[in-house]
Amino acid sequence: MSFWKTLLVLVALISAACVEEIKPQSSSAWPTSAPEKIVSPGEVALAHSPFWPAEPESSSQNFQHIASQDKPKSTKADRARGERPLPAFSGRTLSGTKLSMSSMIGKRVLFFFFNPELKEAGIVADALAQVSKLSKSHNFEIVGVGVGSDTAQVRSFSKKHGFDFPVIDDSNARITKLLRIPGPLFVIGADSEGYMTFALPGFDTSGPDAVTQIANRVKESLRIQTAANVAGPLIDHPKAPTFTTNDINGKPFDLASLKGRPIVLIFFLHTCPHCHHALAFFRDQIEKLPKDSQPALVGVSLQNRPSAVRNALADLNLDFFVPLADPSQEILQSYGVASGVPDISLIDSEGRIIYRSSGWRDDRDPALMRMYLAKIAGERIPMLLSKKGFAGNDVCTVCHTEQAATWELTKHAQAYATLVTHGEERDGECVSCHVVGFDQPGGFSFAHPETYLENVGCESCHGRGGPHLSPNFLADGGYESACVQCHDKKHSLGFDFAQFVPHVSHAVIASMTPEERAEKFGENARLSRPLLPTTADYVGSQACQTCHESEFSTWSQSPHAHAVKTLLKEDHASDAQCLTCHTTGYGRPGGFPEDGQVAAHADLASVGCESCHGPGGDHVPQSAPKFGTILSLGDKCDSCVILQICGTCHDEDNDPNFTFEVQEHIDRQRHGTTEAGTSKPLGPTAALPMGEGRLAEALHWIQTPS
Repeated sequence: MSFWKTLLVLVALISAACVEEIKPQSSSAWPTSAPEKIVSPGEVALAHSPFWPAEPESSSQNFQHIASQDKPKSTKADRARGERPLPAFSGRTLSGTKLSMSSMIGKRVLFFFFNPELKEAGIVADALAQVSKLSKSHNFEIVGVGVGSDTAQVRSFSKKHGFDFPVIDDSNARITKLLRIPGPLFVIGADSEGYMTFALPGFDTSGPDAVTQIANRVKESLRIQTAANVAGPLIDHPKAPTFTTNDINGKPFDLASLKGRPIVLIFFLHTCPHCHHALAFFRDQIEKLPKDSQPALVGVSLQNRPSAVRNALADLNLDFFVPLADPSQEILQSYGVASGVPDISLIDSEGRIIYRSSGWRDDRDPALMRMYLAKIAGERIPMLLSKKGFAGNDVCTVCHTEQAATWELTKHAQAYATLVTHGEERDGECVSCHVVGFDQPGGFSFAHPETYLENVGCESCHGRGGPHLSPNFLADGGYESACVQCHDKKHSLGFDFAQFVPHVSHAVIASMTPEERAEKFGENARLSRPLLPTTADYVGSQACQTCHESEFSTWSQSPHAHAVKTLLKEDHASDAQCLTCHTTGYGRPGGFPEDGQVAAHADLASVGCESCHGPGGDHVPQSAPKFGTILSLGDKCDSCVILQICGTCHDEDNDPNFTFEVQEHIDRQRHGTTEAGTSKPLGPTAALPMGEGRLAEALHWIQTPS
């Protein structure tokens, strides 16, 4: 055996054996479990040592990191200057219970202020009642606040509209004045730390679909995404509703008269500066297109004041078109204009709405609109990507429509909303892998949280600007090296590129039939794959006790160790569906037999070690390698990985709200880093044992010929 080989092993043994002499300032700086690394000849495993080396850099020369390489040490972002939590308040609900702002910290809350005597309040109330049905699955609560009336009317109104959320009677306007609520119908959203995230001061209740439109507006504010039409056409551009009206000069107009011609339809206010900028843009850009393909601009004024509209446009040199009047607001309702202006629809020559936007940003919309104008005009689309930052999916979508449609069906398209739902949207470690270009120049940052860079977008996988600006980014098509930057051992359990890529592959999804897409991406679809390794046999928790005495002691006092007792009490000990989650390895090799009796298999009649760490058949033999043969969880992300394992049984049907209380539940079951049966942290050496098995493994390697 070589001198260097012996020296390396001795260093490994001494560093573990003498670790007690080292006094770190905090035990949290010490690893609590071994990285999943298989020991092989020529490699020294310092799994329990503070000297464990970092993972090597990717060998790919072309790969440019999109996710931040260095995860933020301080994960929570500082609040921006000017951000303030909502004032503390409390009130009595209609049932007499005291409800305070402090009691709601930890969950997102939507406050619905309403005057029950207003006719419009009933329509908004019905919309909120719809949204409330999603509260459990999306981790938020609704609190109603009755204002400007009396307790009896607030109570009657709440019952009539089927409120399943608490309602505070604020007839004395104490809370309303404290929060400076400006009107009798108002919605405020607060995050899990009590900071206001959005305010909805007004609602259009006039249309036949007002309830649905208001509900969708509230859901959008809560980051609840509307389910994609998985069973319909992959690309579905809706037909633009036709209409007839008069312009502000009284001349009749029929949208159908423009059949066969592309159209820019814009709803505007003559007093709105953003509308002025948008109109000036279209005035200048439309005339630059060839005469025979120029879109027609159709502008609908939201105010029925012909003289004021005419004069305002003339003063601003925007009188290049004659605005249409919509005194009955029928056109506005048919297009569902319910939020900001300008509201712009770009309609192609076949009468389909190709793109729609609300509002106007001078730093972003002109380039995007130039691309879409060329598209609906049938002209060559200019490549107007951001020169200083990331473009965002909406820019890519102009040309790559099918790819964008397939992306919409994937979990990547919901990545940021997932963080908001769990209240983790201010955690840098989480956000870095759920947005585009985190903390890179022109990318998503807490200082500039651009919505168009939310989610795992095109440029997360294809580089900034795609091959147009990053031609060397994964030039060999090796997307796996991009994926593993976020789908690493800590955050993505059992990630296998070949197995996962069909779930996000544009080509694979586009080739599916609508029925296949519905099955794979529909509301009830689930990713069917084993979370835990299944090649080994189960051996029971007693086999773990010898080496993991402290962990076993903690587990034995937990509800998991006695899970089957609840089945015996409820007379469900022979119910296969129940036994799957109340025993270890049900129906698998070495696990609890499908026809087994609890008394005959006591060691497996519990949620044992292997229920979370996987079967131990390849781990417990004396000669077996100890690293890589069992699932270590101490180095895994609670939300990304451990929640997946827990969630196989603690699902919405069996344990509602578990998903959003995962940290509390995990801390209650955590072992290996706490003393048995207590919440006291172990000393720096207690979690780093130099057991006989590891010593024998190292000595065996020393004796192996070089």
